[in-house]
Amino acid sequence: MRYHNVLIAALAAVFILTGCGPSGEDELRQWMADLRATTKPRVTPLKEPKQFFPQDYIADSGVDPFNSMKLTLALRRDSAGSAANASLIAPEMARRKEPLEAYPLDAVRMVGSMNKTGTPTALVSVDKLLYQVRLGNYLGQNYGKIVGITETNMRLREIVQDSSGDWVERMTTLDLQEGNEVKK
Repeated sequence: MRYHNVLIAALAAVFILTGCGPSGEDELRQWMADLRATTKPRVTPLKEPKQFFPQDYIADSGVDPFNSMKLTLALRRDSAGSAANASLIAPEMARRKEPLEAYPLDAVRMVGSMNKTGTPTALVSVDKLLYQVRLGNYLGQNYGKIVGITETNMRLREIVQDSSGDWVERMTTLDLQEGNEVKK
């Protein structure tokens, strides 16, 4: 037992002395110092800026940039476009939203259709709940109004912004989803 304690003490002393010895860190510091001393940064010279030559404005040769008629026409064109734009979206903004407008259209599934008292009605599933929708109801987040219901699909008129920011109408179809999820 005594021999065992002496052996453990000797091994502990060896490990402690090993930790006190020189480490590879000194070699690393020397290598970094040598690299800093021998490496010179490469700086690409800046190009000369292009020379600017001011030109005099000659009124006879060009269009008057301060022509009030030109400004009036541009403002009239913009206001006509925004008036048509506002007339499309204004009724949608003034009405109360329906519950199914909180869901994106890709989360809504048409699972059936029926004729209820002569009125075409579609059955849609959202978040595992079943809803009945009729012509004139709204679906989706793009002001999608139901304009047609058949046995296999329903047509929606959506109002979306195009690339220029104008509101435009777009027709979308939501097809009947038969059966459960496709098994692999």
